[in-house]
Amino acid sequence: MTHGLRDLVAAELARPVEPRARAMAAAIAAQYAGAARAVLFYGSCLREKQLDGLMLDFYVIVSSYRAAFGLGWRAVWNRLLPPNVFPFSHDRLLAKYAVMSEADFHRLNGPEAGDVSVWARFAQPARLVWAMDEAARDKAVDAVARAAPTLLGYARPMAAKGAKPLDLFRRGFELTYASELRAERKGRSGSIVDDDLERYRRFGEAALPLAHRPDKAAKSWRWFRRKGKALTLARLAKATTTYSGGVDYIAWKINRHAGTAIEVRPWMRRFPIVGALVMLPRLWRRGAIR
Repeated sequence: MTHGLRDLVAAELARPVEPRARAMAAAIAAQYAGAARAVLFYGSCLREKQLDGLMLDFYVIVSSYRAAFGLGWRAVWNRLLPPNVFPFSHDRLLAKYAVMSEADFHRLNGPEAGDVSVWARFAQPARLVWAMDEAARDKAVDAVARAAPTLLGYARPMAAKGAKPLDLFRRGFELTYASELRAERKGRSGSIVDDDLERYRRFGEAALPLAHRPDKAAKSWRWFRRKGKALTLARLAKATTTYSGGVDYIAWKINRHAGTAIEVRPWMRRFPIVGALVMLPRLWRRGAIR
């Protein structure tokens, strides 16, 4: 890995955030004392100065699932279908956080990952808002620095010949959005890049020389689409067992991003897994999620 890209990633991860978001990250990490290695803050709330009423997004990186959860079913679920997702509140702010091991976070940011969910997110801006020590900080930086080359490597064969880094990022996000069940409005994948052109230009120029060259990119993207949508459904169904009010959260998220007015019926709260599995296919057919 060239020094330039890692430096860009380290500097971006170290940029300041709203103090309450940093305090929330520390409070989340305290729940996993002895296991927590780093906490990353990501998503649309990074661009917001007023966080009240929003849902903040964090990734909690742990040394292992056993260290985080012991020998119970949560450790098994997290290992088989990472990450586990939980709700959190602190200082009048709301958040959700995902738990992932250092080994999985490193692997799922790279081209060996079997789906797009991690490297698609961390090719975008993030902040490292808590770290156990410098070794944990370095590992988090190394893992995140794999994301942009992974995205550009898979996007390059699917773009016009000689496409510039900005166009490769746009194409990559277009393809990753199509590989998951997304509630965001059409065109959101392109606006990610347009909202911060200089950032993506600098990252693209540093990351493109490191991008791998997949042998069968089109086949890989077909696999990502098939697997990604199934994984999204499976993870959302799993979240109803780890996330209090999981069905309500799914409806809230879709209503917020897609401008819909989904109502959760009482029976869906009593049987959340069944409710999620019934709700999502209907929303897909109606175009609320893609």
